[in-house]
Order: sequence, then C-alpha cells, then structure tokens
Amino acid sequence: MARKWIRSSDIGVLVKSMSGKGYTAADRDWMSQAIELAKLAAAAGEVPVGALLVKDGVCIGEGWNNPIGRCDPTAHAEINALRNAASHLHNYRLPNTTLYVTIEPCTMCIGAMIHARVGRLVYGATEPRAGAVVSQLKLPECAHYNHKMVVVGGVMGEQCGELVSAFFRAKRNAE
Repeated sequence: MARKWIRSSDIGVLVKSMSGKGYTAADRDWMSQAIELAKLAAAAGEVPVGALLVKDGVCIGEGWNNPIGRCDPTAHAEINALRNAASHLHNYRLPNTTLYVTIEPCTMCIGAMIHARVGRLVYGATEPRAGAVVSQLKLPECAHYNHKMVVVGGVMGEQCGELVSAFFRAKRNAE
C-alpha cells in the first residue's frame, strides 16, 4: 500500500495519515522494544512508558519512565532515551534519528525533541489529557519552531494504551 502524507497546515510539518497506517515493519519492531521498556517502568511501580532512539537502524538510546524512583520530575521515558543517546554520541544534537515511544509525548518531551533536532517521532497510543502532539497542544505544528519533525502515530496503539490502562486499573483495585 502506498504511504499517504498529509500536510499539516502550511508550515511544513508532515504527519502520516492514519488511514494509510504510515508505518513500516521496522517501526513495529522498534515499538515492540519500546513496549518491553515500558514493562520495566511498570515493574518498578512507574507509569509504563518506554522509549528508544534509533539512528541508521541502530538503537543509540533507551529509557523508561522513572520520575518516582529518581526523584526527578523530568525523568520521562523520552527524556531518558534522549539523555542516553546524547551521552552515547557525545552530542546534544540528535539529527536524523527516530524516537519511538509508547505514549504520545507531553509538552516537555516534545520540547526536548525539538531542541535535540530529532527527525522523526513514532508513538503508540494517544494521551488525551496531556498529549502535546495531536491530543491537546499540537506542538509539532507550531510555526514558531525552527525545527520540524515527521510524526507517525498509532503504531501498536492498542497494545501501548492497554499497558497504561492495565497499570492504572491495578492501582485502583489495590486501593
């Protein structure tokens, strides 16, 4: 099936059309690995979100949510993956990379991706309350940013969303 691209407003942000899926078998494989990282977060009592950064078909950084364990409000999966990759490459700029994350990123994480110059974002499930890609703020579409990234959403979205739902369901049942 041919990929379908849609132009999001007139500012040059390319967003994959969800009707044409817009992702590859490799995207599914990387997202499967991000799901495994999310499970590490859940096992530690953290909200199960996993992320990894890929460059030229190689994982250069990974992370999972652990703000509670680190006593660090910025220790989101995406930030941890970006930090890991930047350290690995000895560079805070991460161009020509793809960040895979199980849940739609928040404002902080999108900002970090823009500053790092991540080229492509692939996420699983949307985050209706705090998602800053499509659910709420739509930050990748803002014209004032000097960096644009390709965004692909919904990759293994049901599995990613179920991880979070099951985590909170278990928390509620434990109370």
